[in-house]
Amino acid sequence: MAMRSRGLQLRSRRQSVLVAAAVVLGLLLLATAAPRAAAAGLSRNYYAKTCPNVETLVRGAVAQKLQETFNAAPGTLRLFFHDCFVRGCDASVLISGPGDEHSAGADTTLSPDALDLITRAKAAVDAVAGCSNKVSCADILALATRDVVQQAGGPFYPVELGRLDGKVGTRAVVKHSLPGAGFSLDQLNKLFAANGLTQTDMIALSGGHTIGVTHCDKFVRRLYTFKGARPQYSPPMNLAFLRQMRGTCPLNYSPTTVAMLDAVTPNKFDNGYYQTLQQQKGLLSSDQVLFADRRSRATVNHFAANQTAFFDAFVAAMAKLGRIGVKTAGSDAEIRRVCTKVN
Repeated sequence: MAMRSRGLQLRSRRQSVLVAAAVVLGLLLLATAAPRAAAAGLSRNYYAKTCPNVETLVRGAVAQKLQETFNAAPGTLRLFFHDCFVRGCDASVLISGPGDEHSAGADTTLSPDALDLITRAKAAVDAVAGCSNKVSCADILALATRDVVQQAGGPFYPVELGRLDGKVGTRAVVKHSLPGAGFSLDQLNKLFAANGLTQTDMIALSGGHTIGVTHCDKFVRRLYTFKGARPQYSPPMNLAFLRQMRGTCPLNYSPTTVAMLDAVTPNKFDNGYYQTLQQQKGLLSSDQVLFADRRSRATVNHFAANQTAFFDAFVAAMAKLGRIGVKTAGSDAEIRRVCTKVN
């Protein structure tokens, strides 16, 4: 009995040690995984005293613009992504002038409707006494992005606020900061990892292509073989879909011709994008590769079967995206009076 009692005591002591270790590990994980927003100076109630109705004001401007044209929804989502991946989430993408970000690479096709939406939202906020020049363009863009997603049928999520606007917007850094239409999974992962985002984050954010369009030049090499062109891997494409897209984008296509990234539910933010990838109907090589590559296929299948899982992952990824390179103080940041130019 003494031996048994001693054994029970040792087992109890060992369990206590394991529980204690687990608690310590949990606390360490909580400490290291504490919201990066805290370090960045962001908070959900940042404007509670200075402009408490800012979210309502922005949401109203978004609703009004979307009644006029749905193009503003995917355009605003893309605008936010491009802003955060180039110089951080500081609204530098909105600056207009010689050598600005608009004049380089993929930013040349940013939506005028999205830019107009932000201008209107800024005007709506500044028209309220006490709010004028208190809310940054970077925060207005972050809020408007959440609202276009939600009003298009996607998830509503809290937005961390407190960003300041950057004073610099240059075309030089655009090209190497954004993913290309022909990127492989390795290239995508490398670029997103450099911004603190995981492969799951990348796949979830790619789901934003459930709304919006792309121009023929971004996928025409998936439709035709061009003599003398450098060989480039292209994931398989559904044959019937290939023929359909050749009708949309013939060899003499117009530079203004576009195709829906999700032709099934193009005006609804849902998980249809992942289902098109399963059917090998992804237009962009960088989209279809997510299903073609076995390392990412399981996540695509999961999101295709479970919209809630996609929404949850998207919300988590958007929170991380919104913290990239934020400016909350310093001489290189300000609250712009006009979003398109530095004060």
